[in-house]
Amino acid sequence: MSFHKSGALCSALVLAALVCGSSSPVLAADGYAPVKEALDAALEKAVAGKRVAGAVFLVAKDGTLIYHAAAGSLDCEGTTPMREDALFRYSSVSKLFTTMAAAALVYKRVLDLDDPVTRWLPDFKPLLADGTPAVITIRHLMAHQAGLDYGFFEQADGPYIKAGVSDGLDDSGLDLDENLRRIASVPLLYKPGEGWRYSLATDVLGAVIAKANNSSLDVAMRELVTAPAGLGDAGFVAKDPSRLSGACHLSEQGPVAMKKLEPVPIDGGVIRFSPDRILDSTAYPSGGAGMAGTARDVLDLLEIVRKGGGPIADSALLTKMNRDVTNANAMGPGIGFGMGWAVLVDPEKIGAPYTPGSLSWGGVYGHSWFIDPARGISAVLMTNTAIEGMTGPTSTDVVEALYANLP
Repeated sequence: MSFHKSGALCSALVLAALVCGSSSPVLAADGYAPVKEALDAALEKAVAGKRVAGAVFLVAKDGTLIYHAAAGSLDCEGTTPMREDALFRYSSVSKLFTTMAAAALVYKRVLDLDDPVTRWLPDFKPLLADGTPAVITIRHLMAHQAGLDYGFFEQADGPYIKAGVSDGLDDSGLDLDENLRRIASVPLLYKPGEGWRYSLATDVLGAVIAKANNSSLDVAMRELVTAPAGLGDAGFVAKDPSRLSGACHLSEQGPVAMKKLEPVPIDGGVIRFSPDRILDSTAYPSGGAGMAGTARDVLDLLEIVRKGGGPIADSALLTKMNRDVTNANAMGPGIGFGMGWAVLVDPEKIGAPYTPGSLSWGGVYGHSWFIDPARGISAVLMTNTAIEGMTGPTSTDVVEALYANLP
């Protein structure tokens, strides 16, 4: 479902409400039986084929919830049925929330897109490779044009790895200030604004949001996003461990439970997951990877984005955020990036059923989401199996089944 790309990692990622005062889509009455039948079959195929242990898939069209289902098991061992209100480790789905928190502050005129990051983080001053200073703005962070990187893109001797930078998925023991110091110690990959690279920019953005809101990031997220949107479960610590889904990865035998700091290969790099991090209230709040919540929380926020940002931001700002800033070059044929998510510019170039202007992203714990504004569709697939729900056949199968059966 996700059509985003980013350097080495993302060569595998291509194609991969109407109630007044509420963002939540209402339930469909009739007319979508073929959609339900096809999507039920796609999810059953993923579980029976041992591609995922469990999944939740939600689809809204024009503010109506036309499909909702839980399939498979909550845990990796297959002992507890999946539930629609399961909590998932969001990983990079967190970026959707952090981006919208930044949008809220821009809307309130606390932040400006062209503010230098040093206005809020005076010590965050990474240099260019030749040692000259660089100016990183809020816009650069939101659009991943800041010149930063992720350690999991690197080989074992990479600069972020040597500097001990946390990607926000481990239990490194660092606080956010120390991680920012380590990030800033590594030279930038390019002059901000002159390139594109998926990166820890959203973690830095989270630190800016906390400073600008004069609070911790978790408090800022609640005040700016989850409370106004009426999202009950999304946060930086799993609120109900009994509903927390397992953290699985694919083996030759199918999904198996991750161990602490489980190294999972991902297209030339390695991500080390620490599944228990989401239960640790002392872990720093990673704006790029540190949240958990339900699929419904994600869908409700997607609907806010689709409908123009209210009550968090406004349509003028969301229009800017949904515009490709890369000339559809950085992310592969026909795929660009806006301020927070991938933007599909030319669906014919990737053989996708989406319409131009569709938005998408995902998360390495096994998730993907998309918004097709022209069709009025918002959809989220949350699984408990890395990285299948983000880039594997499951995410492609549900999208193809959906579009093939829409009335």
